[in-house]
Amino acid sequence: MRMRRKKHLEERLADCGDMIIYMDRADRNYQVKDNKELIDCEALFGNSNPVEMEIGCGKGQFICELAQRRPDVNYLAVEKSSNVVVDAAEKALSLGIKNVRFMRGGAEYLECFVPAGIVERIYLNFSCPFPKKSYASHRLTNRRFLAIYDVLLKPHSEIWQKTDNRNFFEFSLEEFSDCGWTLKNISLDLHANEPEDNIVTEYEKRFTELGMPIYRLEAYRK
Repeated sequence: MRMRRKKHLEERLADCGDMIIYMDRADRNYQVKDNKELIDCEALFGNSNPVEMEIGCGKGQFICELAQRRPDVNYLAVEKSSNVVVDAAEKALSLGIKNVRFMRGGAEYLECFVPAGIVERIYLNFSCPFPKKSYASHRLTNRRFLAIYDVLLKPHSEIWQKTDNRNFFEFSLEEFSDCGWTLKNISLDLHANEPEDNIVTEYEKRFTELGMPIYRLEAYRK
C-alpha cells in the first residue's frame, strides 16, 4: 500500500534546511562517471571526523541514538522517501544532533554524491527483502549494490546487516560470499545473546515482540 503524502510536506522539508541532501539530480540510469556532485564532508560537518552511513534509515530512531552515543563520528543516513526522511530529520533537529545529515534518494545514486573511500562502516537495518525473485536486484545486498558500497568504503571497512527475513538473510550471505567479502559475527537469533551495545530499531522491537528471531552479520574486505 502506497504511503499517503504528508500534509505540509514541502514546508516541513524546507524547515529542515541543510539537514537533508537531495539525490534527485543524478542520471536516472545511474551513469555516474560524468554526473557527480560530490559532497565535502569536512565542510558539511565542520570537522574531519570519521564517516559512517546507514542506508534505509526510516524515521531515524537507530541513527539518532547511534549519533548521540558516538558524537566523534559523522553519519550519513540514506532514505528514499521524503514522507519518511522528514520525520528522521525533524527528530535529529529536535534532539539537537549535529553529527547526522540525511540523504533523500535511492542507494543507486550514492556514487554521484559520496566521495570514494571515505565511509568506515555501512549499516543495513531491516531493508526491504523484496521477496519475489524478479525483484532480487532491488535488494540492498544484491551484488550491484555491494559494488557501490565497495567504492564508498575505506579498505578493511565493514557492513553490518540486521533483518527479520531468513530468506533475505540467506540471500545476503550468498551475495557477500560470492562477491569476495568475509563474514563474521553471524547470528541466527540476535536477542538470544544480545550485545550490550545493540540499538533496537522500530522494526526490531516489533518483530522481537512477535517472537521472531533477528538475523545479523558483519561483512568486511580483507
